[in-house]
Amino acid sequence: MDLVKLDSLKNAIVEISGVTGLSTEQRKILTIAVELVANPSIIFIDEPTSGLDERAATSVMRTVRNPVDTRKTVVCIIHQPSIDIFESFDEAITGAPKIKEKYNPAAWMLEVSSVASQARLGMDFSEYYKSTNLSE
Repeated sequence: MDLVKLDSLKNAIVEISGVTGLSTEQRKILTIAVELVANPSIIFIDEPTSGLDERAATSVMRTVRNPVDTRKTVVCIIHQPSIDIFESFDEAITGAPKIKEKYNPAAWMLEVSSVASQARLGMDFSEYYKSTNLSE
């Protein structure tokens, strides 16, 4: 609860979105928190800021950033981020094909990081990983 800043909502009831209970922003943060309970080494997040205003999107991206600061890897698909949101990312894969609607983000990431895709992008992700402090 502390990592995702949901302490104030620990007794809240999740009800109908937009009608009662948590806001859309709080629901997105709660969804991320539920995934973090499993303590995954890699977290895949598909468009966490869609449907949010700038303030709420920034709040959600701070939540997305928290696991990174505890040495977790987060793969996040995001379209048309504001400059503030764009700057919250450590790395970006530009030129990667857009994910298809309702397509599995984990499968998409595996395709984008395939040998053929790496050759097209001119990037060897395994070598890049070895050159970072994440491989230590």
